[in-house]
Amino acid sequence: MKKFYLIIFVLAILFVSFFLYEKREVKILFVGDMNFDRYIRKVGENKGEDYIFSCISNFLNDSDLVVGNLEGPITNNPSVSLGSVIDTPNNYTFTFPPNTAKLLAKNNIKLVNLGNNHIGNFGNEGIVSTKKYLNDAGVNYIINDKIYRVKIGEKNVSFVSYNEFGGDVAEKVAQKIKIEKESGQIVFVYTHWGDEYVEPPKRVKDIAKMFARAGADLIVGSHPHVILSSEKIGDTFVYYSLGNFIFDQYWNKEVSTGLVLEMNIKGDDIKIIEHKVVLGRDGRTCLEN
Repeated sequence: MKKFYLIIFVLAILFVSFFLYEKREVKILFVGDMNFDRYIRKVGENKGEDYIFSCISNFLNDSDLVVGNLEGPITNNPSVSLGSVIDTPNNYTFTFPPNTAKLLAKNNIKLVNLGNNHIGNFGNEGIVSTKKYLNDAGVNYIINDKIYRVKIGEKNVSFVSYNEFGGDVAEKVAQKIKIEKESGQIVFVYTHWGDEYVEPPKRVKDIAKMFARAGADLIVGSHPHVILSSEKIGDTFVYYSLGNFIFDQYWNKEVSTGLVLEMNIKGDDIKIIEHKVVLGRDGRTCLEN
């Protein structure tokens, strides 16, 4: 009889533990554009790579996953943008140091969007190199046909990439979203679209509507380098641009302020909290006071 009660007790503990795990809140952070070349590279060389994240690392690590846009390739090629003249071609040709992938992983940025207009700055070799460094560091990525699927808590989540400047057309991406949604996934779409420094044009809003109809739960935008407007299309949250996260643009408050989305998922409830970050001239990104 004692053995019977012991078995019942153990099963009860397992049931309660499973129930609590299934109902735990999942926290995912979405951040904007990240560039580890030019001035940011110089800061890393002079003060150590950890300095760049030194006042926001704890915030990033207090979540289940951080997702951001990696605005260029990781290669062992020397930088051509470091010290280059502003508005010359070299100034917009990026390559990030080989240790960038490990730096991302150390700060819980375990998923990056590679679907952007700078990932090909060092050709296909640069893209292949980037994927290898990320894989070695345990950082996942999304680009074109590479959808990232993961189970977080009790939720099956799919991350899909859309790049207006290359890769699959919007209609094909919408079909991917539809397939993922119909398979029971929560679908997050990370986009690279629009025009720099201005509100979303009609073509972008039309794409957002298409993705929303296809079943996207959240659409997060990058590329304009400033925080843009947000809206809800049906049940879909749309943030047209989160602005910069790690970047060396400081000429006004708009480009040196970014938005971080904290998405809390518990059961069927999704709550979004917005956090402002400030990009300092010392190369660090910090939460706004």
